[in-house]
Amino acid sequence: MTSYRLAIDIGGTFTDLVLLNEENQQIAINKRLTTPWDPSVAAMDGVDDLLQELNVDMAQVSQIVYATTLATNTVVERKGEKTSLIITSGFRDVLEIQRQKRYEFFDFYVDRPISLVPRYHIWEVTERVNANGEVLRKLDVEQVRRILAEITAYEIKTVAVCLLHAYRNPEHEHVIRRVIQEQRPDLMVSISSEVSPVFREYERTTTTVINAYVMPVMKAHLEKIDDGFKNKGYCGNIYGMQSSGGIASMEILKKFPARTIESGPTAGVMGAAFFGKIVSCNNLISFDMGGTTAKIGLIEGGKPETTNEFEINCVNLKKGSGLPINIPALEVIEIGAGGGSIARVKMGLISVGPDSAGASPGPICYQKGGILPTVTDANLVLGYLNPSYFLGGKMDLNKEASGYGIEEKIARPLGLTVTEAAWGIHEIINNNMASATRLLSIERGRDPRLFTLVAFGGAGPTHATRIAKNIYIPKVICPARAGVASAFGLLAADIRFDLGRTLVTRIDERIIGTLRELYQEMEAAGKAIVQQANVKGNLIITRWADMRYVGQGHEVATILPPLTFTPTDISMMRKAFYEAYANLYGCSDSAQPIEGVNWKLTVTHVTQQLLPKRNRINNVSMKGVLKGKRKVYFPEFRDYIDCNIYDRYQLMPGALILGPAVVEERESTLVIPPGDSGQVDQYDNIIIEVKPLGA
Repeated sequence: MTSYRLAIDIGGTFTDLVLLNEENQQIAINKRLTTPWDPSVAAMDGVDDLLQELNVDMAQVSQIVYATTLATNTVVERKGEKTSLIITSGFRDVLEIQRQKRYEFFDFYVDRPISLVPRYHIWEVTERVNANGEVLRKLDVEQVRRILAEITAYEIKTVAVCLLHAYRNPEHEHVIRRVIQEQRPDLMVSISSEVSPVFREYERTTTTVINAYVMPVMKAHLEKIDDGFKNKGYCGNIYGMQSSGGIASMEILKKFPARTIESGPTAGVMGAAFFGKIVSCNNLISFDMGGTTAKIGLIEGGKPETTNEFEINCVNLKKGSGLPINIPALEVIEIGAGGGSIARVKMGLISVGPDSAGASPGPICYQKGGILPTVTDANLVLGYLNPSYFLGGKMDLNKEASGYGIEEKIARPLGLTVTEAAWGIHEIINNNMASATRLLSIERGRDPRLFTLVAFGGAGPTHATRIAKNIYIPKVICPARAGVASAFGLLAADIRFDLGRTLVTRIDERIIGTLRELYQEMEAAGKAIVQQANVKGNLIITRWADMRYVGQGHEVATILPPLTFTPTDISMMRKAFYEAYANLYGCSDSAQPIEGVNWKLTVTHVTQQLLPKRNRINNVSMKGVLKGKRKVYFPEFRDYIDCNIYDRYQLMPGALILGPAVVEERESTLVIPPGDSGQVDQYDNIIIEVKPLGA
């Protein structure tokens, strides 16, 4: 039988599905509204539709890869179960004290992130381990039992354990977990020495707390997904996307659900990297705009930008305003800018987002009870969207209702026409996303003129060229099936697991033996975890470290050369750090001593690589590609014009489209402004040459 690989990406508004035929690389897709009350419903229904449409049996599916925003939404919306924290005596207020620095330096009244665990759910336990892992005071086990009785009285469902310096000696955390499992096996437990075995107390504690907080919700959801597919006859493994860009087995994600916090956005970046690879474009900005948020990532030299720590629920993209999570992740900026972002009048101006109408009630035009105008409503009024071809005609949009809502809520209060108000909404959301793109490029020393924007997501192609113009990006790639490109990215990801340990030490010959033991331990643990997925073939081991000059307070992530664990490694490690430091800051000083802080290892199993179909470009015919014309607003004309509407499925490789134009496919709509042009390449991508502002 022909075998298939299935990818499912559950977003805040839409659930995307991709089914890949492993023999001929043909792809089938489905997109449907997410079911917020139970995200698994939309996933299961979408799979049923997809398999039925192709007459494929579930037994033919060899692999399922999955991404969801559930963990993120649980934290942002504070919808997790009651969580408690057991911590070393004297450190009860670590979640309240947080960091010394304020994210708004001159605002003395700035609000700090609200902890997921209230202070009265934090218990102190008598024990003490020093920074070298030596036990200074033994754990009081009887006190742990008394604490457990109090936790039971509060009807708490999940426990985080984060003891001082447990990253060097986890013995006491293991004892606490054992006591809990003996007396309360129904309680879920997360210990910091497994979730985040690195130093910096606040970040390690918040990461462990977040893992515990989302564990009950994610475990129940993943089990429902697992059981649902098994009941349908699926016999293979189900994998989930991690924030690091690798996939892992369901069992691992049930234990470490915090690793799924950015799984959906990460899948999009992986998809963008794949599309860049097939068109030989290594420097990319990934732009994924869905119904709820816009996600922007940086890909340099073909590799997505990574980080050792990211924040969730930030305020206005301000670093330090969110809850930190110190696990490996792709560098992604996520803002409340999607098709469902709500427009309002604030202080006499139009404001858009960050809140979204989501899938329910959705934009006004969905006719599902929404009464507040959104970006989708504005795009419909401007003529960018076809009201009778949304989701390929599965869903009719009410343009008149959108116009009425914009007039009532935006235009009339501001004394504008409906068109002016709709364009204002569209332009403001573009500016918001352009600002986020600048933050990831210009403010980090990257020249956007040297990058290509990869636009996808249901709303991404509608806005991409305007954003590119705003920051002088010269080219935009709009892949085929752009509306489900994040789900496609799931199929391009490898099985991967990341480990790390803290050991602050000078980089000299004396550490060789210690590093050998450290990396051997991590390598054995990483291989065991990855092999739980029943993988075959060789595993790739990557060693890296967070290093710094002695006396500095911040580290630079450094990929280490192949190690032989001999004194010759030291000079190579130093050279790798100096190069990484110079790449980040423009210079380095090889005369100064350096030290390692966190020693990390990644175990990767390369999955089956996608082999996109290459189409021949012969004599290009434009016959049948024009669906017709409709009135579309472009600010260059300050009016609606009769605009060509193209059928994406009829466009052949080599076809040239001159703006102004609109290209429609079932899951997304591409808008090409006047002066720009797009050409279809051999892989059915549309490559758009963007005319810069003022040119």
